[in-house]
Amino acid sequence: MRKKLQIVIGFATVLGSSAVAAELKYRERFSRLLIDSAPGLLETFDAETGHFGRGVWICRDQDVMWPLAVIYTLDVPGNPYHRSPELLETLMKAGDALIADADPQGRWVFRKKDNSTWGMIHMPWTYSRWIRTFELIRDDMPPERRAAWEKALLNGYGNIAKTALGSVHNIPAHHAMGLYIAGKTLDRPAWREQAAEFLRKVAKSQSPNGYWSEGEGPVVNYNFVYVDALGTYYALSGDKAVLPALERASAFHRNFTYPDGNCVETIDQRNPFHAGVNQANLGFTFDPVGRAYLASQWAHVKDKEFKPDLLASLVRYGQEGPMEPADGQGARTYVLTEGDVERAMTLRQGPWFVCLSAFTSPVSRNRWYQDRQNLVSIFHDKTGLIIGGGNTKLQPAWSNFTVGDTSLLAHKPGDTNPNFVPAGELYHVPSQATLVREPVPGLDLKYGPQTCRIRVEIQDDQTLDLVVSTSTPGALPVAAHVTLLPRMGQEVRTVAGHAFKLGGDRVELTPEQIGGAIQYAGCTLRLPAEAGLCWPALPHNPYVLDGRAKPEEGRISLRLPFAPDRTEHRVSLKIGP
Repeated sequence: MRKKLQIVIGFATVLGSSAVAAELKYRERFSRLLIDSAPGLLETFDAETGHFGRGVWICRDQDVMWPLAVIYTLDVPGNPYHRSPELLETLMKAGDALIADADPQGRWVFRKKDNSTWGMIHMPWTYSRWIRTFELIRDDMPPERRAAWEKALLNGYGNIAKTALGSVHNIPAHHAMGLYIAGKTLDRPAWREQAAEFLRKVAKSQSPNGYWSEGEGPVVNYNFVYVDALGTYYALSGDKAVLPALERASAFHRNFTYPDGNCVETIDQRNPFHAGVNQANLGFTFDPVGRAYLASQWAHVKDKEFKPDLLASLVRYGQEGPMEPADGQGARTYVLTEGDVERAMTLRQGPWFVCLSAFTSPVSRNRWYQDRQNLVSIFHDKTGLIIGGGNTKLQPAWSNFTVGDTSLLAHKPGDTNPNFVPAGELYHVPSQATLVREPVPGLDLKYGPQTCRIRVEIQDDQTLDLVVSTSTPGALPVAAHVTLLPRMGQEVRTVAGHAFKLGGDRVELTPEQIGGAIQYAGCTLRLPAEAGLCWPALPHNPYVLDGRAKPEEGRISLRLPFAPDRTEHRVSLKIGP
């Protein structure tokens, strides 16, 4: 049974005349969890090679040296690893393996577990963990091993200082954090100043709404990289110039997180929805709002699920302290405004949570910047996220609307350098978007010659209607698309008597095979008579060289075509059979 939140987080309460203040306390308990994780971390270690990990070895397999180094230094009762000679030898061999695998510039092959390679890289995540490990164990290392590590780290970070801190981006931000630690550890004051200057630049580049942009508009998942970099830097430097950025990020993530702890993907231009509670990082420990956000996130996490890497950073650098009171249980709305323009909204009403995004962007030829095409997400406490799922490329079936021939944009298997722009007149991302708040929330959108609209009508705690409409169609075909999140292995059943389980087989159902309604994932969707269905509508995965995606990354796509005499469709979502 999952422990109560008060036990998981370790609240301390202070009674006042009119309020109860809560504190986030975790260090003692997380130290124990970190120590308990050691056997699992050591399980894959190969003493002969110094490698961690299973399968294809990659440099990031060595990242576990960081939590193990913190365990090595933890002077708490019952820690059998404290200053253990065996653990010290393991840590030294892990770093020796990185030295052996590096090229003369201190780079490694950027290899992934599928054995694909992406060139040479000063892997930022590995370098920062290596230098932090060195800081903790160097005084215990034999002189010759310490000298070898110092030489390699001076070489690697010397090249990072020369080449890696260009424009503000998540990777240079992490490099700068590591460079600051390297400057302190290796006595290079110029590196410390260079890193500090860059990280202040990172903080200044943040939107007043608490996010960083890569492309146009927010990223959500990569926001955590910036927060981690600034948070670690702040913990080590006390530089208050970056603290306001951490505070703004805390508020941003409190507003763009689903009630079950998953990140809201709707406004994210880098990543579609990925199920899993984000455990966040130490950057949220420095203000009351951030600590309240952490308490909320960690309430969804079991002891064995906490990541040792996170525990190590929190135990080593994190700050305990008071939390902002939790939000009430009533309806609440948050609107993200830039200048005088309302860009996004989250709405919590009863068990429903809705996000609407009015961020737009032209189709980018950059594989990492996704098409802003899926602008609505709908969550219910009983089902989790059910409609939405975020953005991708080369997949118009994920778009809220398409105007034109959708076959003009498709992923070609094996294509490592695709053209992400439609090969003809197809509009699958809006050029304009206006957030509508009254009388019901929604969006007004412009797709080429068409004006399209979305309205979200919450009827009661079990029923929500999604209404989509367009101006009178012209020469180009117009359709709306509703994407459903996959629950692999679960059954989709239509009222016309067809049923299939979500797996690897492609399924296409005609309007006649659907019959106006489907049952799926604990809910019933009543659909217009014209609705068709396809599964899986696969995304383009930018993290795989040829963009291929697995079925579980796909969506159930419901296609709702418009006609001159049919310019509005209503999809009614009812929770329950």
